[in-house]
Amino acid sequence: MMTRHFGMFKFKETVSSEEIEFCFVTMKAMIGKIPGLLGMEYGAYDSGEGLNDGFTHGFIMTFDSPESRDAYLPHPVHEEVKNVVVPNLERVVVFDFNV
Repeated sequence: MMTRHFGMFKFKETVSSEEIEFCFVTMKAMIGKIPGLLGMEYGAYDSGEGLNDGFTHGFIMTFDSPESRDAYLPHPVHEEVKNVVVPNLERVVVFDFNV
């Protein structure tokens, strides 16, 4: 059973598009450094539906198992990435589910 780790970010208004891209590139660089992290996709909100509640970007990470996701959360590489990303955020939501 794989686990999807889905998140939504609202970046602070002072954060540039280059800084936003750097955050996501830094996150994606965890692939190959954290066991069980198989892939990551990300992008800016792009819908006329308007149900994003102010969130501007989203990402989905795929883990090979719930156990790998659990090991990722306190992993030192993840902690380093959080130090890059979190100071740029106004809001964040993360939601995990198994597939």
